[in-house]
Amino acid sequence: MKKDKFTLKKVVVEQVEQYNQLLKYVFQVTKHVLQEVGWEEKEILRAKLPNFQQAQVLGWFDGDELISQCVVYPMKVRIFSQIYDMGGLTGVGTYPEYANHGLMNKLLERALHEMRDRGQYISYLYPYSIPFYRHKGWEIISDKITYEIQDYQLPKNKKVSGEIRRVPVTGEEIKEVYNKFSARTHGALIRDELAWNEYFMWDSDDVNAAVYYSNKDELEGYLIYWIADEVFHLKEMIFLNEEARTGLWNFISAHFSMISKVVGQTYTDEPLAFLLEDAKIKEDISPYFMARIVDIKEFIARYPFKPDNRKRVWNFTLSDPLLPWNQGSFTLTIDRNGHGTIEPSPKRFRDQIDIQTMTTMLLGYKNPDYLNKIGRLRCSEATVDMLEDAIEQQTPYFSDYF
Repeated sequence: MKKDKFTLKKVVVEQVEQYNQLLKYVFQVTKHVLQEVGWEEKEILRAKLPNFQQAQVLGWFDGDELISQCVVYPMKVRIFSQIYDMGGLTGVGTYPEYANHGLMNKLLERALHEMRDRGQYISYLYPYSIPFYRHKGWEIISDKITYEIQDYQLPKNKKVSGEIRRVPVTGEEIKEVYNKFSARTHGALIRDELAWNEYFMWDSDDVNAAVYYSNKDELEGYLIYWIADEVFHLKEMIFLNEEARTGLWNFISAHFSMISKVVGQTYTDEPLAFLLEDAKIKEDISPYFMARIVDIKEFIARYPFKPDNRKRVWNFTLSDPLLPWNQGSFTLTIDRNGHGTIEPSPKRFRDQIDIQTMTTMLLGYKNPDYLNKIGRLRCSEATVDMLEDAIEQQTPYFSDYF
């Protein structure tokens, strides 16, 4: 099998069937899996087509056969107070007989170059292998906490001034609440039509939604759920204040006679147990999404550092396994307003950091002090203190999947 006969190019709509077949093979999407969520094979292809048309799809071809591919969705995320264009990487896969040819490395390099050209200076992905993507420059930036609450552990009803109304899952009420939430939540995806399509892609027809209205008839929360085999499955709960949270839990607890337990996920760094009277519930935490900075200079130019009454300067050496413009020595200058600029330097600085660590640090998942203690950030204590003061400490919230 000669590597030089392979061609790297864009995958076009006319090749969507090959794209779909490769996805199904690599991610083992069998007929049984499709039947479990009520899909026919051609239906999933039709559902994916609008997103495919908006995405940048790259692939390696052996002649006319698509053998390796990756997909980049045009998305937006809020990082602290700043909205960034984000390249959502997904659909990454290669047929096994074409493994060990370095195809994926070249594919990801090309995808990242094109993200930079489109102004997507940050990229998110859901990892099938954390070590693989760490080796390519991505790092963990969010967690998922899965919890299980027995029926007798459900919170008691508390009086609220608003009310719950059940609404269509794809209704405008859900989108309105999420838009309010994401507008003030660090790390959250700004959901457009593409993102909402992906969000509901694999849900079956028995998914329900309920919203919380305040006593002023304002939307302040929602939950998306389904009930099966006496289990209340909570896909997502969003609330803008404590009263909305209480009202939504009142609604869940009202199902006491119908269910034996509640199973759900939360994506913050606050375990649910502390908020419950019976806190002895089952909770499991696991890494969820990864991210990587695509262009450090452009990312920093938009990044909101904390203001200070002094100018701050950091000289450091940055490494990146794939992208040459993120490699070398740099000087970061942060002005009194919290605006940062980065300039390359011909010097070789002692302080060292890689793009993976830089990403998770600037997104607030791990703080500089911790990263320094475990050897991921090599710098002086004075620099650690400066970075601690300059970077907001807030774990990203990310509940989407693509």
